[in-house]
Amino acid sequence: MDHVLQTHLPVAPWREPAMARLPGVQPLEMADWLVVDEAFAGQMALRDALLSERRGAVYAMTPGAEQAASELLALVLEHLGPGYVREGGVVQRPDGVRVALEAEPPLVTAARLVQEDLCLLKPGPGGEHVLTGAVLCFPASWTLAEKIGRPLTGIHGPVDVYDTGMARRVQRLFDAIRPGRPLWRQNALVYADPALHQPRPEAAPRREAADAGRYLRSEKQCLVRLASTDAVAFTIHTYVVPLAALPEAWRASLPERETVT
Repeated sequence: MDHVLQTHLPVAPWREPAMARLPGVQPLEMADWLVVDEAFAGQMALRDALLSERRGAVYAMTPGAEQAASELLALVLEHLGPGYVREGGVVQRPDGVRVALEAEPPLVTAARLVQEDLCLLKPGPGGEHVLTGAVLCFPASWTLAEKIGRPLTGIHGPVDVYDTGMARRVQRLFDAIRPGRPLWRQNALVYADPALHQPRPEAAPRREAADAGRYLRSEKQCLVRLASTDAVAFTIHTYVVPLAALPEAWRASLPERETVT
């Protein structure tokens, strides 16, 4: 069972005017990029299990993305916070698990160190960024197999609000990111199922919710430019919090939206 819950949500994006307007991107300090929260041990145990038992579903790389993956691993190691201990070629995580740095592909190693799912994007022949590699253990209703190797417009095809104007704005954001000056946004959706691993094919029919949503799923999404390879790391820190745990004012101000099942 992958019902790993946080006890609180650090920010309510629907209550922040700058975040509520799509795409809702804000500057971020590198020191605030990677997050270790109270769900770390549970999320990391699930990530390790998925990478061991279902690697083909949660890890993918296109040819030529290896250098960017190595650069992202180096950046992750540089920004690990308190609770990590490095001894030569091994890093001990805050949950006590030891990760050998050269035992697995660099992107897998990086993903086994942090709570965030990790995606790599590089400009394609037409300039639009393409998903070239990812460890996606906690998908929110999408599948890595359908997105790997596709450009941003292809990735967001099923998203109603991702029209031509939004696509141009997002591409300009990707082009403008500078090393050491990441960007971030946070979303929020009401879910009936608190499971972290929720892949959903694009063609899957919508299901009627059997129960009202009782959980808020929120992703802290960061965009980080890798200086040497010029790739962009898109990282996703997932929070799943019972609606009942949110402050009453936050619950009351949640916009009306469809429950995701």
